[in-house]
Amino acid sequence: MIYVDADACPVKAEVLRVAERRGMEVTFVANSGLRPSRDPMVRNVIVSAGFDAADDWIAERAGQGDIVVTADVPLAARCVVAGALVTGPAGRIFDRANIGLATAMRDLGAHLRETGESKGYNAAFTARDRSAFLETLDRLCRQVKR
Repeated sequence: MIYVDADACPVKAEVLRVAERRGMEVTFVANSGLRPSRDPMVRNVIVSAGFDAADDWIAERAGQGDIVVTADVPLAARCVVAGALVTGPAGRIFDRANIGLATAMRDLGAHLRETGESKGYNAAFTARDRSAFLETLDRLCRQVKR
């Protein structure tokens, strides 16, 4: 199963393309506004508008043999602990070796934004990011299938 933290996810179409090629089911989880799919391998889950509701839904289900796509570092950490393979939309892998550093960097960035030391602008999502994501997701799907 591929779980996608779908709110503001820029790679939904890419997830569908790789999942179809690899014969994997996909669950998009969001607070609102998912485009319906007629594909029986695609499931849309709309959760309440509560804070972290989509994250909680995914974290409660993702585990060994699953892939999670999220840019949310705390969700990535929860899923890594549960044994899922996790990637961000730019193809960054989150695993046991780097999730601690990713969490620390996220917390540092939040602190710098709160103190006004950083404006907190995110880099634009590029074609290179999209390509890296496709490569990473395909590799993770092959790994899960083995």
